[in-house]
Amino acid sequence: MSKECVTTEWRNKKVILNQIDHVAIAVHDLEAAIEYYGKAFGAEVCHRENVEKDAVEEALIRVGESYIQLTTGTSPDSPISIFLEKRGEDQEPRPGSRGTTVAFIHPKGSFGTLIELVQENPEE
Repeated sequence: MSKECVTTEWRNKKVILNQIDHVAIAVHDLEAAIEYYGKAFGAEVCHRENVEKDAVEEALIRVGESYIQLTTGTSPDSPISIFLEKRGEDQEPRPGSRGTTVAFIHPKGSFGTLIELVQENPEE
């Protein structure tokens, strides 16, 4: 892919998107989410942290050069707890075309853009 495909002008600066550090997924039950990703995808947590100043607990799962960050609130007034109360958990993985597993992030939660996350089937 050419740089023109991933380059945009923003306030007179060239911005090149060339890596994703992580995709955060807010969950009510961190332990259940970790178990699900382990059983469904063979994923293992490579880092876990309680960030007290933000009132969140997170678990990182490595995916290639990036991570999935499973995160939950540790108090009812944390930003994650408030988000989940308003919007709930809505990134449900399901079978997609070509034997892939897909999940969609609703445009309400992604600045008006429907985002599809795709995992290739390693057997294909």
